[in-house]
Amino acid sequence: MSKHGEFSHIEFPADDLERAKAFYSKVFGWQFQAMEGMADYFLYDAGPGDLGGGIGLRGRNAPQGVRNYIAVDSVDDAVASAIANGGSLVTPTTDIGIGWYAAIRDTEGNELGLYRSRREA
Repeated sequence: MSKHGEFSHIEFPADDLERAKAFYSKVFGWQFQAMEGMADYFLYDAGPGDLGGGIGLRGRNAPQGVRNYIAVDSVDDAVASAIANGGSLVTPTTDIGIGWYAAIRDTEGNELGLYRSRREA
């Protein structure tokens, strides 16, 4: 389980999911499984521990670019802290079944995901 402030997972956008899954499977040996309740989105494990992420359709259920997610104790509190310290909101807190996420932009324009697993709540 990820602690507050640790990287949680990495999300890759793809224009062609099958092509992208084949690439990551062949190059890195990643195995993909469909995420329940989210069409055209697949999860992978890349170890160690819980590190992994997802791959989805660019601009539909995945961002335009690679997004790194950071584990937080509270997504809402982390969003509020980001905004209070000069960041901005990209995607509000969203329940995705297995947990909650939001996306922010830091003071330098970098987009980051915030994530809280339901099993850690």
